[in-house]
Amino acid sequence: MFWFMLIALVAVVAAVALAVLGDGGPLRDADPDRIDDRLPADRPLVRGDIDGLRLPVAVRGYRMLDADEVLDRLAAELAERDARIADLESALAGAQATALATPALLDTPPSLRKEPEDHPHD
Repeated sequence: MFWFMLIALVAVVAAVALAVLGDGGPLRDADPDRIDDRLPADRPLVRGDIDGLRLPVAVRGYRMLDADEVLDRLAAELAERDARIADLESALAGAQATALATPALLDTPPSLRKEPEDHPHD
């Protein structure tokens, strides 16, 4: 009875192996994982895009905690970059507005510019 069970177990294992391997060749390549929520292709990414991104989970894939850590850092750096760009654009707009408000001063050579007079007795 023991030998019969052992032969039956070997037969079952062999049948499963043949079913998995197909014709007995190597395992076929796994289909690539796909991201469920695609990132927008029609505009630059913003922090919300990264915050909402969830990479697929697979047996042979990345560790979720590591991927989330990288995505969190990337999102923070993008937010910091976007804030810096907004500050620089605001400063540039202010400088341009000032330059447009005083065009004659910019066209006058420095040697001919008249400085405002101080009136201490006013």
